[in-house]
Amino acid sequence: MDVNMTKQTDCNSVKERSSFTRIFEPASSSAQISSLHRGTFSRVKELHSFKHKRKVGYLLGLLFLCALATGCKKNSQKDNSFIIQPTVAPTEVIEPTATPIITPEVNREGQAISKLTGLWVEEEIANQRPFAVMLNNIKVANPQSGIGDASILYEALVEGGITRLMGIFEGIDKSSKTAERIGSVRSARHYYVSFADEYDAIFVRYGQTSYAVKKIKKLGIDTISGMDGAGVNSFYRDKSIKAPHNAFLSLDGIERALEKGKYRTTYEEGFEGHYQFNDSDKDLFGGSLASKVTLKFSSIAKPYFIYDTNTKEYLRYQYDDKHIDANTSNQLTYKNLIVQFVKEWNIDKNGYQTMDIEDATGEGYYFTNGSYIPITWKKNESTRFMRYYNKSGEELIINPGKTYIAVFPDNHVSDVIIE
Repeated sequence: MDVNMTKQTDCNSVKERSSFTRIFEPASSSAQISSLHRGTFSRVKELHSFKHKRKVGYLLGLLFLCALATGCKKNSQKDNSFIIQPTVAPTEVIEPTATPIITPEVNREGQAISKLTGLWVEEEIANQRPFAVMLNNIKVANPQSGIGDASILYEALVEGGITRLMGIFEGIDKSSKTAERIGSVRSARHYYVSFADEYDAIFVRYGQTSYAVKKIKKLGIDTISGMDGAGVNSFYRDKSIKAPHNAFLSLDGIERALEKGKYRTTYEEGFEGHYQFNDSDKDLFGGSLASKVTLKFSSIAKPYFIYDTNTKEYLRYQYDDKHIDANTSNQLTYKNLIVQFVKEWNIDKNGYQTMDIEDATGEGYYFTNGSYIPITWKKNESTRFMRYYNKSGEELIINPGKTYIAVFPDNHVSDVIIE
């Protein structure tokens, strides 16, 4: 320790003790006593002031230390904000994906697409040559038997404002009622001969006009007639019904006629079919609403169709009632409706009709799934098929299922009412 500092400290201590001694020394006189009291009070006051200042100093120092500690703590906290935190990899968000619907693969072995409906059928049926049957359609002949099993149904005017129907059949179940009774069967008209030829079908009728006979010979198609040839013993008459509306046909009768006539029973080689079908049911793109379709062929024949949203098919009505199959009592239903407008006129004084369909074009409508589109058609008899096209000129592709075709006079387009 520095000697000078020690000496100075000692001197100060001596002075303080000297002063303290003087305070408590006995006074020699009253003045001295009074002076002593004043000095003592002054010294005590100074001592108290000194002690107070020391306390204040201590307090200020303590406050400074607290403030310093707090500041350091804050600085420490602030500094922590700059500490490099460990990088945390972002949690990968896995978007939910729809569970794929796995459709079990259907075994199509031994099956093929029907050329009439576009539906899967047994391969034997798909290759089997169909037969086209002329069906009576006057009111007293309704309901017809077996008509519900026709894959395709044609309707056109004959004489007197009545219509005649032609059903195209394939693969009739031998255990069904249709196998026992189809009809009643009526006479042919020449334009129906052309329709049947489009399907490579065996043409079945009971009678014909002279025009039909000529067309049959011209096209060379195979026929089964109840009046002559291979089918003469293939029909039977129901005596409970008045002739000529009582001629019926059975599957056994057809098979006998095929054997007798030595007719080919499968499609001719290279026959591709009449229509193009969608792979599955599809709605029309850009189609207009068609919940009900009425066809006023005449004041007598006014069939109409109502769309069933549940089955997505058109239900047929005529003569103000449901059109049913007498064998099953089931109403006739169709997936596709085609209305084809043609030039039509009387061919002779008997009122027999003819129409321009051999080498011609025209317009029409296609209906399916509750809507319709305008179409065009073209027929070249040398190439057999009646082809239908959409407004873009592409061949019409129709939905799989049964089809109804109305061949309708083009001078009565307004009598086709679409609602």
